Amino acid sequence: MDDISKELNLDFNKNVYKPLDDTYLFLKYFKQFINKDNIDGIKLNKISYILDMGTGTGIIAIFFAKYFKSNLGLNIKIYASDILLDAIKLSKKNAKKNGLEKQIVFIHSNLFNNFPISLKHKFNIIFFNPPYLPSELIFKTTNKKKIFYSWMGGKSGTETFEKFLVQSIEFLSPIEKPYIYFLFSSNSPLDELYAKIEKLGFELKILIKIHFFFEDIILHRITRV
Repeated sequence: MDDISKELNLDFNKNVYKPLDDTYLFLKYFKQFINKDNIDGIKLNKISYILDMGTGTGIIAIFFAKYFKSNLGLNIKIYASDILLDAIKLSKKNAKKNGLEKQIVFIHSNLFNNFPISLKHKFNIIFFNPPYLPSELIFKTTNKKKIFYSWMGGKSGTETFEKFLVQSIEFLSPIEKPYIYFLFSSNSPLDELYAKIEKLGFELKILIKIHFFFEDIILHRITRV
């Protein structure tokens, strides 16, 4: 996905998760399904708020902000959040390098914990490339680093995403049909995760699946039933 990377002026550092094949899978999909009228079939004039959860370098938020800036007349507010303060600092820097510092609002937060009440029931689209490695695999090392939050998804690898999903219900727009896009690995306990997604009242669709080394990376879309 070097072509996408070259379109954006981004800095990286060792303390923030660097975009890899999973991140570029997001962008590859949306480069195919975004135009002046809609995103993946969602009319642009029906979209007011977009959130990039776990923004890291800010690449996904910057990708969309750049597109919307070039399409004048769109009143779409983009938010980007991360649990790591280093990520927020880097993504702000990257937004400024791309001339988009006024197009993106950054929130330092563990999932939705620090989100203002004013953002409840607002988001039409949420993107999340969640951490999905089992925590016990990471914490076998004695040299624990903050960047591990970018990978560790809880005991089984799905807990962080499940917590996000429960919290997200309060922040999704009830007016227009909201979408959540997320990635997961085929090595995760997906049957259990899918059952929990259904139990929470979401409808799931698999959009694309790509094989990398020892796993499939799967892009999903869910919406409230």
